[in-house]
Amino acid sequence: MGAYIVRRLLLIIPTLFGILVLNFMIVQLAPGGPVEQTLAHLQGFGDTTGERIGSGAGSDLASAPSSEGTGYRGAQGLDPELIAEIERMYGFDKPAHERFFQMLVSYLKFDFGTSFYSSKTVIELIIEKMPVSISLGLWTMLIAYFVSIPLGIRKAVRDGTSFDMWTSSAIIIGYAIPNFLFAILLIVLFAGGTYFDWFPLRGLTSPNFDEMTLLQKIGDYFWHLTLPVLASVISSFATLTMLTKNAFLDEIHKQYVLTAKAKGLAENRVLYGHVFRNAMLLIIAGMPAALIGIFFTGSLLIEVIFSLDGLGLLGYEAVIRRDYPVIFGTLYIFTLVGLLLKLVSDITYTLVDPRIDFSSREG
Repeated sequence: MGAYIVRRLLLIIPTLFGILVLNFMIVQLAPGGPVEQTLAHLQGFGDTTGERIGSGAGSDLASAPSSEGTGYRGAQGLDPELIAEIERMYGFDKPAHERFFQMLVSYLKFDFGTSFYSSKTVIELIIEKMPVSISLGLWTMLIAYFVSIPLGIRKAVRDGTSFDMWTSSAIIIGYAIPNFLFAILLIVLFAGGTYFDWFPLRGLTSPNFDEMTLLQKIGDYFWHLTLPVLASVISSFATLTMLTKNAFLDEIHKQYVLTAKAKGLAENRVLYGHVFRNAMLLIIAGMPAALIGIFFTGSLLIEVIFSLDGLGLLGYEAVIRRDYPVIFGTLYIFTLVGLLLKLVSDITYTLVDPRIDFSSREG
């Protein structure tokens, strides 16, 4: 097992490198980078809405003289020295390959740089946004797992009954409704849209949160969290329930279960003493991807609809504004964490079922 863990850890290096290379090439080829956005802003054709452009070097650049002849569209009428200074400000005065390897060296030191449009570092931005995404993701995962797994087991045990039929119908309907559409429905019904005004529409806390008592803070927190969590859990709830049911159905009809029942073992003893361990392997296998999606990327549309300033919204804004330090810094961190969680998942396999031996695998 130790050799397998070492091989997997070493495999992380080329995997990270390949992902960064591919995304670096794609982002570099995409039009509308920070230099172009700054030039458009200075020409009056756009607004980068960034702090960096309006202060420091950016304010000096804005007052520079102008002339014709640059390689950027929208840069006509600007002094070439001004263009060169803007490129230097964003680090685009170096060739792409040099910038890439300079970025890799910094990432090895866990130095992810500073946002183009904020005075904060990438780490500071992630730490600032993390509580919102964790709040949304944690409760979404807990509700999904603690409701879906028992429900899926019961559906497997009562397969073909009326209980299985009507719960399957409800689950299919829930799966068919996108979570952002369900979020809008919840707002219309319960957040002052048309009918009831029971829940707040934005944020995770009220403006006077700091003035509340501890119990009031807890109540206010869950009051704000109710609708976003309900909207987020709807699709994962349906998927996980059916996955659990199918996994248990597959195990229930195997020979060892029939033998255990023939020996007179109680149904719960067979179900939770034998079937559960084998059936849960499939559920465990999907946990790393679920954790990454829930805790790190979050649900972008849910965050936007309920005005939750989390990691999903941070990543989206970074891509739109071509904030390269944030794009690649978050990509590096999330990919690294995802690969490590995948390794943790394999280790958990052996804890759930000791018969699995990864040390015998080749490569």
